Amino acid sequence: MSMSPSVKAFWQIHFCVLLWGFTAILGKLITLSALALVWWRMLLVIGALALVPKVWRGVRQMSPRVMAAYSFIGVLVALHWLTFYASIKLANASVAASCMATASVFLAVIEPWLAGKRFEMRELILGAAVIPGVALVVGGVPSEMRLGIAVGVISAILVAFFGALNKRMVDRADPLTVTFVELGAGTAFLTLIAPLLLMLGWAGDGALLQLPTLNDSVLLLLLAFVCTLLPFALSLIALRHMTAFGVQLAVNLEPVYAVVLAIILLNEQLELTPTFYLGVMIILAATLLHPFISGRKPQAPAADVLATAEAKSVAE
Repeated sequence: MSMSPSVKAFWQIHFCVLLWGFTAILGKLITLSALALVWWRMLLVIGALALVPKVWRGVRQMSPRVMAAYSFIGVLVALHWLTFYASIKLANASVAASCMATASVFLAVIEPWLAGKRFEMRELILGAAVIPGVALVVGGVPSEMRLGIAVGVISAILVAFFGALNKRMVDRADPLTVTFVELGAGTAFLTLIAPLLLMLGWAGDGALLQLPTLNDSVLLLLLAFVCTLLPFALSLIALRHMTAFGVQLAVNLEPVYAVVLAIILLNEQLELTPTFYLGVMIILAATLLHPFISGRKPQAPAADVLATAEAKSVAE
């Protein structure tokens, strides 16, 4: 008995969310510094997209102004990925994924500002609801992991910024082309700032162009193709057959998948206290209740955000 398109799309989007949840796990397992990890991941993805003729046609049709706008967003994407994986290295996968769950709170504040809309008091309620959860998360981790929380929150803020900007630029170009331009600009940006980051000691122990080990190479390929390009392609198909609310609910569960995977595969519950998990539950509850609190009609996430964000809770 064949599944209906909507049921098939439901399972596809949840499979995508599961794969996105693995990005934090792979980030913990890969021994490269955050800078080298992100650089190789971006390079592999744009290398694959460069083989698609449709992408080059889209690049040729893109105006210089639109390309510059997407390139700027790509710089934000690069900084988001860099801080996300730095958060994993400084703390662990559970902490980084939990910080990403706050992205929708920051988007609630940032999007009206960027779009010139009136700020809604109900959005302030959402932000206030998350504060106790963040406090519990901070109190539930060892003191040496708290820098990882701070870096993770910065990463979530960057998600909100480029998510809001991408929504302003929606339908300006094909999603594959947009992803190619953004990640291409991000790769170039990381290459340019790498000497500065290395000089300041902010890039870990290895140089940007350090060659990954065989084990890291396999994990990087999984990260780039299985956890980035594959779910991106599947999610584009699923978006055609799902309601915006259904997509939003599914992608907002990504931190749940990531935390559960971290417990199963990395035994991270041994490093964290029950207080941490209580805080995560409060943050996730506020995120999942946001569509009801805000009173706004949910919108499906911008397609290119699905290829570039670790936290997909940017779909309000």
